[in-house]
Amino acid sequence: MKQDILVLSPLEERQMKDIDKRYHLLRADLAKDRADFIDKNAQNCRAVISTGNIVFDKNLISKLPQVGLVACVTAGFDQVNLKDLKEHKIHLTNTPDVLTDDVADVALMLMLAARRRLVFGDHYVRSGEWAKKGPMPLTETTAGKRAGVVGLGRIGHAIAKRFESCGLTIGYYGRHKKPDVAYQFFPSLVELAKWSDILVVAVTGGKETEKLISKEVIAALGNRGSLINISRGTVIDEDAMIKALQSKELETAGLDVYLNEPNINPAFYKLENVVLYPHHGSGTVETRDRMSDLVVENIDAFFADKPLPSEVKL
Repeated sequence: MKQDILVLSPLEERQMKDIDKRYHLLRADLAKDRADFIDKNAQNCRAVISTGNIVFDKNLISKLPQVGLVACVTAGFDQVNLKDLKEHKIHLTNTPDVLTDDVADVALMLMLAARRRLVFGDHYVRSGEWAKKGPMPLTETTAGKRAGVVGLGRIGHAIAKRFESCGLTIGYYGRHKKPDVAYQFFPSLVELAKWSDILVVAVTGGKETEKLISKEVIAALGNRGSLINISRGTVIDEDAMIKALQSKELETAGLDVYLNEPNINPAFYKLENVVLYPHHGSGTVETRDRMSDLVVENIDAFFADKPLPSEVKL
């Protein structure tokens, strides 16, 4: 008899076809009323395929008395209540590492696009302004500037390496100084922002990092600074950032993440000094395929009572 798996978010097509042959999939992701579907069908499910953006707490757990695994198709798990999972002895897996390079590439892309005003330049050409007004205003060179990395984990380190290749000097902020890292460490986030021309945010989301990039940090970065965010929208005081961009107290920003996605603050649409990307850092065919593969590996290991390849320690 096939084991029940509740699907709150689908994998890529190949992996869905694969697990459909071996497990009984409960497609809540396709249901008109997800809550009603779960109430009627999911009492015997042992595993759940989800994302870090879907709330998973004791309220949902109460409807899934047999669940033993939550397999996230994402690296982040912001909306998963770790305390509730631990209390009910439910395993959690995610998809780290496989998306590191693509997300770091997007950080580099956003930084260069923001600093060199790529979106403005594209509009300048398409609108005919170039022909009417001549050369667009000058931007600033990247080489020789300073970049502060907030969170020097896997992705933060990959970003630092890419930024170094552009001639940037790297500093970083984190909970602790890393003994095997040559970059300058700043125990104060405000001091890192003062030092930096570019500040890139690469920490995990969640309550611990909510509004970590505060009004004070943004002010310290200053009117010649660029703020790049590929982590989570919650990490930045978004209202403070928007006001700083509007008043030019912050020169530019490059963003892949926001509050209230995809219905982001409409104030962003009017800003010429911000580059917007639709939370697509891992959005390549190759990486999404590897992420789905890792989810399947975790599910297979769980049902085979083997160690989970990418288990999150609770």
